[in-house]
Order: sequence, then C-alpha cells, then structure tokens
Amino acid sequence: MTISLLIADDHPHFRDGLRALLLSAPDVEVVGEARDGEEAITLAARLQPDVILMDLNMPGTGGIEATRRVLAANPRIRVLVVTMFEDDATVFTAMRAGARGYVLKDDDKDDVLGAIRTVGRGGAVFGPSVAARLTDFFATDRPAVPREAFPALTDREREVTALVGAGLSNEEIARRLVVSPATAKTHVSRAMVKLGARDRAQLVVFAYEAGLVR
Repeated sequence: MTISLLIADDHPHFRDGLRALLLSAPDVEVVGEARDGEEAITLAARLQPDVILMDLNMPGTGGIEATRRVLAANPRIRVLVVTMFEDDATVFTAMRAGARGYVLKDDDKDDVLGAIRTVGRGGAVFGPSVAARLTDFFATDRPAVPREAFPALTDREREVTALVGAGLSNEEIARRLVVSPATAKTHVSRAMVKLGARDRAQLVVFAYEAGLVR
C-alpha cells in the first residue's frame, strides 16, 4: 500500500528536507505541497491525499483551522500535525480539530516517517516529546467531575471514559474493572457514540476538557 502525502508547511527548507527523506520510502508518495492553510484546503480537495502533514503556524489560515475544514469536507483524510509548539493546549486543540497524530519538527526524522506510516494505515501516534507530556498530564491527580459533565453516560460509561482519558487500552480497562475485553470495548464504543467522538483520541480530549481524568 502506497500512502499519498500532502505536505503543508510555509518553510521551504523543511519541505525540501522532508521530500529528500521520503525519497528513500517507497511506500510514501508526496503528491503535493502547500505553503499555507488555504492552499492546503484547496489541494486536499483536489488531490484527496491519504495523509496531510500539517504545520500549525502558517500565515493566514493556520493549521488547526485548516485541519477542521479539510476533515469537514472529507473525514477520510488523516492529518498528522508537525510543529515547533508542544504545550498541552496546542496538543489538545489539534486533537480536538481531528488530528490523528502530533510530532515535533525536531523529532528524529525516522520518528516522523514512522508517524506518517502509522497514521496512513489508520492509527494514531504522538512523537516522543509529546507522549511524555501527555503521560505527565494524565499522571496528575485531578478532582472528580460531577455527573452532570456527561449526563448522557451511565456511571460505568463515565468510568470507562475516564480510564480511556488516562491512556488505558481496552484490555487494561477490562482488567481494572474485572470485565471481559469485549465488554470494555462495548462501553467505550457506546461512550463515543453518545458523546459524538469521531475516534478514541477525541474521547481522550473530551475526558480532559471535562476534568474527568483522575
């Protein structure tokens, strides 16, 4: 399977370096390059790439707004955010917009290539620096949130949502709650449907925004 990639970044040196890196990757094909958010939106509609490597800080329409508009038009496209910023607010804003991955410009090039492949094949991935920040965030004790935060959820679905937000897999949730993995998966799926989460990453965002992570 060849992954078609659109690069959206206003720095020509970064685009040149990435293009050179991808010449050694036969499974990734660069189909276009955008210099700002508006061009990324236009090229995404015309080229229909599998993945967009999206810079956040671009002139005019930024990467987060471009991500929202691209995915509103075609949810099949997967966005991998690449940026110099790594603060918690930026991480979760990008996830909220629908990004499936987040890496930093100074991450190892092999990590960036691996992230493109993972996102292109339907996964979600975060670079080493960002993963460490997410781990630190979720390791911090936070006050319990009142039931009104997610009134549509049952108590068990709310509990499962908190565990997803804390980074647990379905198997780990099953062990924690002493239920089968299939039951844990069902609770996660029902919570996603009720909250309108498009994927597991967005469910993490909802748990974070509601203060549900313990």
